[in-house]
Amino acid sequence: MPHILALDEQVSLAEALVTAGADIIQTEGGTSSQPTHPGTLGLIEKAAPTLAAAHAISRAVSVPVLCASGLSDVTAPMAIAAGAAGVGVGSAVNRLDNSLAMIAVVRQLAESLQRVQVSAVAQ
Repeated sequence: MPHILALDEQVSLAEALVTAGADIIQTEGGTSSQPTHPGTLGLIEKAAPTLAAAHAISRAVSVPVLCASGLSDVTAPMAIAAGAAGVGVGSAVNRLDNSLAMIAVVRQLAESLQRVQVSAVAQ
């Protein structure tokens, strides 16, 4: 979903794509955000556009929504809470220069998502 569109336009486009036969929609937006705070708040600011899109689009369409762009181990669980069926984290891994660092990031992301699943089951 092009993050350069207004949120209501993204929803309309997602609905049209599903009508045309799309079986999954992916949100974007992390590159359009300019966080002003460091640390956790900055990570949330960076992911805000794609989280908002995942929330709005997942409520408007009947297909799974993949939330991607600007996500981290802090915000990946927020994507699931917003309605995403899954997360995409290409640049979080691809920007790293060695396999060990890539594995560490993927493990952090997986653990953050597992904690959310355990919490949901416990409630």
